[in-house]
Amino acid sequence: MRYRETKLGQKSLIVFYYLLPPITALLVVLVIWEICIRIWNTPIYIAPSPTAVFNRIFTDPIFFLSHGSVTLGEAMSGFILGATTAFLAALLMAHARFLERLLLPIAILIKVTPIVAVAPMFVIWFGFGMLPKVLIVGLITFFPVLINAIAGLKSVNSDTLDLFHSVNASNKEIFLKLRIPNALPYLFAAFRISIPLSVIGAVVGEWFSGDKGLGSVIMIAHSNLDMPTLFAAIIILGLTGIILTFISSYFESKLLFWSDTG
Repeated sequence: MRYRETKLGQKSLIVFYYLLPPITALLVVLVIWEICIRIWNTPIYIAPSPTAVFNRIFTDPIFFLSHGSVTLGEAMSGFILGATTAFLAALLMAHARFLERLLLPIAILIKVTPIVAVAPMFVIWFGFGMLPKVLIVGLITFFPVLINAIAGLKSVNSDTLDLFHSVNASNKEIFLKLRIPNALPYLFAAFRISIPLSVIGAVVGEWFSGDKGLGSVIMIAHSNLDMPTLFAAIIILGLTGIILTFISSYFESKLLFWSDTG
């Protein structure tokens, strides 16, 4: 019992150690922001104070929760679509040089195409529902996962591969027990990039279609010069990205306990 309490105490200290610096920095920024607004008497339609922003959030939390859940659903659906498609494409490219030379230029073309140029076309083709937003998120998250998955699947240690061949391991066993575990650190590194991008992609999609989600809240608030609502939506988006990144890091630490990166 005492050992368990000691372990819990150590974990609490670790959490406190890692959370204290960013929380302190955030509080300092908020205090400086509040002081500057009050000293210069800045109009609220130009820049609201932190107290006005948080007051807007806490006076109508259901409003932001409902719109935030829409954006989160679009972001996660698009991320799953983009990551799954990228991993399947990486499987093909990693095992066939011809397919890599054939498909990689297309993937690069997708990467360099501005999302703001594609989004209006998706709205025309697929309407104003959830589908165009999911596709936009899928596009923006596709390339990082693809590149890292290819690198992870191909960077297998030659000595380890020879060991598998020496015990007559099948291609399926090599894939499941060697290539997939070897690719996981690369995939989670890609997830740390793609997950915040998924939130951005969902917001961009909401700018062009629909009346739900934090992206539409930002656009409407901007049109009405409602800066507290606009800043509140931005803060919630930032917190959403941070929480999703921490969740990804947590699963990475649990799944990759054997790896230096886990």
